[in-house]
Amino acid sequence: MSATNTRVPPGEGVGPAVNPDDCPVREVLDRIGDKWSVLVIVLLGRRTHRYSELHRTIDGISQRMLTLTLRALVRDGLVERTAHASVPPRVEYSLTGLGRTLLEPLTALDRWAVEHREDVRAARERHDRERPRA
Repeated sequence: MSATNTRVPPGEGVGPAVNPDDCPVREVLDRIGDKWSVLVIVLLGRRTHRYSELHRTIDGISQRMLTLTLRALVRDGLVERTAHASVPPRVEYSLTGLGRTLLEPLTALDRWAVEHREDVRAARERHDRERPRA
């Protein structure tokens, strides 16, 4: 299977071949699989944050990337943006009900990653040692 052919032949997967443009898992992973979305979702799962709090808390994220990430999460219905009419203007971000439903699977993934991190590292080292060099 090439990088451009992502269809699983019938009988080899768990179901019929799926059009990659109409795959719900791929659609969700495209959103939460980026570098920053999971961090934003986890932080907002703890409490509502202002933009500046998120920017200070997430080490290494640029203002532009935080803005793009928040916009995408709002568009997908995972995060709610609330603008308060005050001087200066105050904008807060919080998880929606839909966004909260992601906390359980993300927590499970985090737990798995922590439990198996060394196993994965050891497997990589074994693979790299055993792989013939050209």
